[in-house]
Formats: sequence, C-alpha cells, structure tokens
Amino acid sequence: VTVSKMAAPGTAGVTAAPGGQDEFSRYRSPLVFRYAGADMAFNFSDRKKFGSWRRLWLWLARGQQKLGLPITDEQIQEMESNLDNIDFKMAAEEEKRLRHDVMAHVHTFAHCCPKAAGIIHLGATSCYVGDNTDLIVLRDGFDILLVKLARVISRLSDFAEKHADLPTLGFTHYQPAQLTTVGKRCCLWIQDLCMDLRNLERARNDLRFRGVKGTTGTQASFLQLFEGDHDKVEQLDELVTEMAGFKCAYLVTGQTYSRKVDIDCLSVLSSLGASDFQICTDIRLLANLKEIEEPFEKDQIGSSAMPYKRNPMRSERCCSLARHLMALIMDPLQTAAVQWFERTLDDSANSRVIQFIVKCFLHLGLIESLPPWIPPAPSLHGEVIERHICHELPFMATENVIMAMVKAGGNRQDCHEKIRVLSQQAAAVVKQEGGDNDLIDRVRADPYFGPVHSQLDILLDPKSFIGRAPQQVARFLKEEVRPLLTPFQSKMDVKVELEL
Repeated sequence: VTVSKMAAPGTAGVTAAPGGQDEFSRYRSPLVFRYAGADMAFNFSDRKKFGSWRRLWLWLARGQQKLGLPITDEQIQEMESNLDNIDFKMAAEEEKRLRHDVMAHVHTFAHCCPKAAGIIHLGATSCYVGDNTDLIVLRDGFDILLVKLARVISRLSDFAEKHADLPTLGFTHYQPAQLTTVGKRCCLWIQDLCMDLRNLERARNDLRFRGVKGTTGTQASFLQLFEGDHDKVEQLDELVTEMAGFKCAYLVTGQTYSRKVDIDCLSVLSSLGASDFQICTDIRLLANLKEIEEPFEKDQIGSSAMPYKRNPMRSERCCSLARHLMALIMDPLQTAAVQWFERTLDDSANSRVIQFIVKCFLHLGLIESLPPWIPPAPSLHGEVIERHICHELPFMATENVIMAMVKAGGNRQDCHEKIRVLSQQAAAVVKQEGGDNDLIDRVRADPYFGPVHSQLDILLDPKSFIGRAPQQVARFLKEEVRPLLTPFQSKMDVKVELEL
C-alpha cells in the first residue's frame, strides 16, 4: 500500500507489501519484543495457548476412555503424538472459513489425527479449552513471577544487611528529618514486596480449574454421554483437573469461570506494580541527590545531547510500566460487572478476558528483572550521603547539645535561646548566601558552650542518631524475610540479563 499525498511529513514514498515481508513490516508489541522475558513471553504465546488446548482435548479423551467411553489406545496415542504439531497457517485459514477459533483448531488437530478426529472435543464447549487454558496460563505466570520477585527480595535483603548501620538522611514530606540507615530504608521496600509475595502466593493457590462443566456449567452433555451416571461425570471432572495439575475445580460455573477470579489476580498484580513504582521512585530521587546510581554500561549513552548524563533509565522504565499496569484494574472490574446470567461476550470482544492479565504479567516479568540493585550492584556514594548528613545534622543535634549543657550545670531555657539564635544565623548562611551549615563552628566559637566543646564530636556522631535501625534490620531479615524465601532457595542463583 503506497502512502497517499496526505501522509504525515517524512513518510511519503513509504510502501509496504500486503501482510508484510518480515517481522519489521508488521506491528510488534514493544511489551513483548522489547520488554518481556523469554519465559513470560512464551507463557502467553500462541504455541503455549494452542498446545494447551490440545493437551486439554487429550486429557478429556483419556478421562472418558478410563470411564468406559469407546475411545481406543490408538486414538489416544495419535493425539499425544501431535500435541505440538500445530499447523498455524491451516488453523488461520480454518478460522477465516468457519469464523470460530476453537472449531478451527479442532479441525486442524483432527487433520493430523484422522483416527481420533471423531472424539476430539467430545461433549465439550469452547470454554472448556479457552477458560481452562487461561487458568493454566495464570497459574504458570504466577509461578514465573513468584521466583522473580523472590530473587529481588533476596538481593535487596543482601543490600540491606550490608548497609544496615550506614547512616543516611531520612525524609518526611521529602524534607530532611531524623537520620535512618540505608539498610533500614531498604527494609521498608522489602516489607512491601514481602506483602506482595504473600499476596501472589495466596492468589496463585486460590486458583481452581474450570474443569469439565459443559455449555452453561450444568454438565448436561457429559451426563448424556455417560447415560445419566452422575458419579462418572464427577469422576471425569476430577480426572481432568488432576491431569491439568490443579488440586480442585470450581464446583459451580456458568459458561466461564467467574470473572471475579480475574479481579483477584489483577488486584495483587497491580498492588505489586504500586510497590515497584514507589521503590523505583525512591531510587530516582536518590539518583538526583547523587547518593546512588544505577549500573551504567561502558558504552552506554545517557543523552544524545548531554554526554555527561546518567539517567536512572531502568527505574524510569519500571515506573512507566507499573503506572500502565495499575490502570488496568478497571478492565476486569467492568468485565465482571456485565457478565449477565451464565455469560456474555463482553469479555471476548474486550480482546479476550485474559489479555489485560497478560499485560500485567508481562509488565511485572520485566519490572522484577530490572531493579537497579540486582546485578551489577548500584553505585552507592557514601561521601555524598555523608555530606548531606553534615549539612543537616547540626540542626538535629541541637537537642543533644542542650541536654549536655544542662548536665554540665547550664540553664535549659538560657541554652535553648542561645542555640536558637545561632541556628537562625547558620540557617541564613545556608539559605541566603548558599554557604555551608556553620552552626557547630558558631557553637565552638561561643564561650557559653565551653563546657561541652570537648563533647561536640561525640554529640555529632551520625551513628548516635540512628536509634535501633541496625537491630531492626537484623531482626526483620532473620524473622520475616529469610523464612519467606526458603521455598525459592534453589532458584536464586540465576544470572539476570539487563539488555535494554
């Protein structure tokens, strides 16, 4: 198709062959080719989807055979041998002809399984393969994501432990407050992520299989196949559920599993997105303060116009993806709200109900691989941190100076007034002249404070202002974090590639 004369500036003369010549001639989602990890991208791929459909048909046939339907071992073997022998071109042609995706794949599977053709999809409805596959993919997506999140928490825990007693300026309202430590602040991030890990595990373990339920969930077609034998219908449901790797199935469904399931899944995914957003925002703010920097490759370019720049691009990317992820929660809410009676097609027309969940998993699969503290380690600039402390610590130390003066025999009110005046003078130097905080120099120069001059270095030791932060870090990591990570220990030592 040749671009018309009304084409946007710079596009005149651009042509494209119908259907595209190669992968660069068709739209590709950046979410997949640029951001998603190979494991998560495959989990939501067509090959995984349609391969799962064929496995569901195989499991159904096995269960029906076991319960007495006339299905031969030869038919089962034929299906099993062609699970991944998917002719996608034929399936697309069949769907164009039949206008039905499931039946298109039934025909395509039957083409390579002629002996089993008559028993494929026997008694089932489209949602048998569609919804059950969605639940399989959701479960497997959670399994992938849980490991990624556990790795992030583990690496953050190592970072927190290493810097448990390193004082740093704390902020409330993004204004200098009391001191904390780098490790203690990191534990605030870890605590949120541990909540997310528990929520993800709960949502994953709450998932059930839709199972073998029929068109409106009544199992009427299967009851007919088994000539009114209710026990065999229930056994078939249990057999297929077990073969799919689920402990149990939903006891009641309409044509679909309840769309409340999608709300539950996406809620915990969005919540993790919010945690990632907040943590990476902190990293971006600390980068601006030059206290911490993301890894920077040898030939990496921060700006095409400003060669000196080192932008926190990984944290920015995490925030960007997380923001989009958090907005997706409205989609399943509205879908669930319009599921009339046994089912409407609002979910199907809405790019399939699974698609907004796909986006969440792909977002988080990338986000949990990107945080700037996993290899290589971030650059932590202790000298800058110390300089920021020195800039604010004199003001924070005034109460300590007052107490020391009182112990030395001074009057609390007189001392308070003296140091108030000196503090205002020092603040004027900082705010009006752009100078350094010279409060302590003023205290040293004032004879009134002579009784405590020899104590000032001790009174100004940053570690005397961090309270129990190091002890809190040690206890938190020991009692809450490390036990939570125990089930994932065998999967921790995996190299994380940060290509983009």
